[in-house]
Amino acid sequence: MKILTRMHEVDARLFFSVFQGGQRGWFRTLAKTLSRSADGHLFVLLPLALWVAQSPLVGELSTLICVALVVERCTYWLLKNGLKRRRPQESLDNFRSVITASDRFSFPSGHTSAAFLLVTCLTLVYQEPAASLYLWASSIGLSRVVLGVHYPGDTVAGAVMGSAIAFATANFLGV
Repeated sequence: MKILTRMHEVDARLFFSVFQGGQRGWFRTLAKTLSRSADGHLFVLLPLALWVAQSPLVGELSTLICVALVVERCTYWLLKNGLKRRRPQESLDNFRSVITASDRFSFPSGHTSAAFLLVTCLTLVYQEPAASLYLWASSIGLSRVVLGVHYPGDTVAGAVMGSAIAFATANFLGV
């Protein structure tokens, strides 16, 4: 248990560094906007827009996203409700988050996991340079820390989980 306590202490220190550094008004507003961009609507809107634009491989992308998202949401729910890591507002003295999270527990970050899943699916299907897409997904993780609803470790775990599930699903489907 000492290792878990030590990991939490390091995560809490990193959390405060990021949280305090991101409390300028414009940065907080940007973090809220970025966070909302990963609320889930892009999973429907992006394939729809690609279909309307008659983009090649949109069928493969849609199938990959649907299957991967089902696996990711189930894994996310099991981990979050099984591990029950309390959010920073509940576990840190005299701390208040900028926003109220939609669920109770912190680990892993579902917004970050979903963002990395989407970006990895796009990259696997279209095989284009994805630096800007991964920059967006990474900014989702950062925004969740800046808003005070996740520790940095939660977002790293979400990024790894979302990417890994996208890769595993693509491999399973032969994409």
